[in-house]
Amino acid sequence: MSTVTTSIDSRGVVTLSLNRPEKHNALDGVMMGELTDALTKINSDPNARVVVLTGAGASFCAGGDIGHMRSMLNFSEQENVADALVLARLLRKLDELELPLIARVNGNAFGGGVGVVACADIAIGVESAKFALTEVRLGIVPAAISPYVVEAIGSRQARRLFLTAAPFTAAEAQTLGLLHFTASAEQLDQLINEQVDHLLRGGPQALRAAKQLVRRVAHFHDRDVLAEETARLLARLRVTPEGKEGLSAFLERRKSSWVPQT
Repeated sequence: MSTVTTSIDSRGVVTLSLNRPEKHNALDGVMMGELTDALTKINSDPNARVVVLTGAGASFCAGGDIGHMRSMLNFSEQENVADALVLARLLRKLDELELPLIARVNGNAFGGGVGVVACADIAIGVESAKFALTEVRLGIVPAAISPYVVEAIGSRQARRLFLTAAPFTAAEAQTLGLLHFTASAEQLDQLINEQVDHLLRGGPQALRAAKQLVRRVAHFHDRDVLAEETARLLARLRVTPEGKEGLSAFLERRKSSWVPQT
């Protein structure tokens, strides 16, 4: 079964669904590869106009897949670099998608899932959704997603959420700038369709040019270097004693060694 499903309607609206509902759409190597491939195909599809990215089941995206992370525990730092670059390249593909991208956040988004939301041009979430950036509790940091999350919510808020790993609500996500709009579950698709309708009123080439314009004005750093550095940072921390302890504690359902015992 495909971990990413794709459909397109008569208007050229492409719906991409993360399709691992039993794993809360957690990102593993297969899903990241399939999503990257799907985005590449969409970019070259002359019939595609707008992309809506959502999750199957109750969650949007739970972030990194625990089974995948477990498999990396005994890998070398260089092997971890290669793995981390898969996520970094996926996020860049999302961020630089030529077509307008709407995140239909139908449920919870954690870790890498927050990064996916941050890459969207428009992000709309269900009011009941919860969010968190919990990487430091695993002894690592949200490295690959950091450029996109910091851009979405600002460095001051990113400091707080990266450091505390505190959960936050959809309403808070909207205040932070991660979400543009929130809606009840019953009204979510109506709000999505309103934004799609706005986008379909724009010229296809103008929409592409508008996205490129914002990127050109806003970014002056070397994105290749940034992707490499963040991937290496995550990989380096994964193989430290603290990184291994954090993940091991999570898998064993116990507190990490640096957590005060109560």
